[in-house]
Amino acid sequence: MIKRMVLMLVLAGALFGGIFGFQAFKARMVKEFMASQGVPPQTVSTTTAKLLEWQPRLAAVATLRAVRGADIAPEVAGVVTAIRFRSGDEVGEGAALVQLNNASEVAQLESLKASAQLAEINYRRDVEQLRKGFVTQAVVDTDVANLKAAKAHVDEQQALLDKKLVRAPFAGRLGIRSVDLGQYVAAGTKLVTLQSLDPIFVDFSVPQTQLTRVGAGQQVSVATDALPGERFEGTIAATDARVDPATRNVQVRASLRNPSHHLLPGMFVNVEVQSGAAQRYLTLPQTAISFNPYGDTVFVVEKKDEGSDAKPRLVATQRFVTTGATRGDQIAVLSGIKKGETVVSAGQLKLRNGSPVRVDNSVQPSDAAAPQPKDP
Repeated sequence: MIKRMVLMLVLAGALFGGIFGFQAFKARMVKEFMASQGVPPQTVSTTTAKLLEWQPRLAAVATLRAVRGADIAPEVAGVVTAIRFRSGDEVGEGAALVQLNNASEVAQLESLKASAQLAEINYRRDVEQLRKGFVTQAVVDTDVANLKAAKAHVDEQQALLDKKLVRAPFAGRLGIRSVDLGQYVAAGTKLVTLQSLDPIFVDFSVPQTQLTRVGAGQQVSVATDALPGERFEGTIAATDARVDPATRNVQVRASLRNPSHHLLPGMFVNVEVQSGAAQRYLTLPQTAISFNPYGDTVFVVEKKDEGSDAKPRLVATQRFVTTGATRGDQIAVLSGIKKGETVVSAGQLKLRNGSPVRVDNSVQPSDAAAPQPKDP
């Protein structure tokens, strides 16, 4: 019985040993076959490093501000008797907007005018009497003073009456009215907003380290997500005379035309300032750069000669590069590659130094200096 069990164990061991030996042999044969075939090439997209002219630009976020803007309010209190505008109207300078109740002021003005007329009559009569010697010079002097005082009272009342009619202090676009007919308004109550929209100011801040790069007369370009695809050109009007001690930034104001009135005060915009002379940089798409903590790298595609009878292979060689400024989808390369070299622009994540590659440029990553969003 024991001999039979030992024999079975020996047979089982021989069987398992044969199976495992066959699997090891198979694995070794597959490995040797793959080694004889070589590493398969990886498909990548490529681009050529080229020199492009760059206009140095300083980017900032900005806020639009009207050249002239005000909340229209009366200087005196009163009841609104007439509204002579509609919300959103374009009005000229001096246009009548809101009339307040002025009945008592008109009556008082007429009374003062009558007093002024009487003072003038007394003055003329006493002047005639002075010529005949019937009154003294003191009487005429008193008449002159009374006449001047009466006219001053008329002018004062006329000024008060004029304040009852609220007018536009400058030409511009009205906002939404904040008052209704018959409403009592106190002095200083907002009636409507008036904004002058063309031209319009662009206010933004730049760090003090960039102050020498901006100055009056420089060109600026403005874009906003409210109007995708549109850009507005203008010039810097002035820079502030002081640096903000809290932020160490200096405020800059530019002016640009806005004939369509699409740009409104308070709107958030992106502004670019053209600063300095144009420069030439070796340029690549940003997708060609592998940004790493130990340094930025690219893969350069080179031909490797396999012998006189063999066809040259394309091999990706990894290089460290020094990068500079970015512009849209592009990046400036300051060192590490030369003009005209072929660089992998997509597919480099699956590459190692010396990996064979196959180039397929049917699909290329974006390489636009000023990319625009595409409609779905």
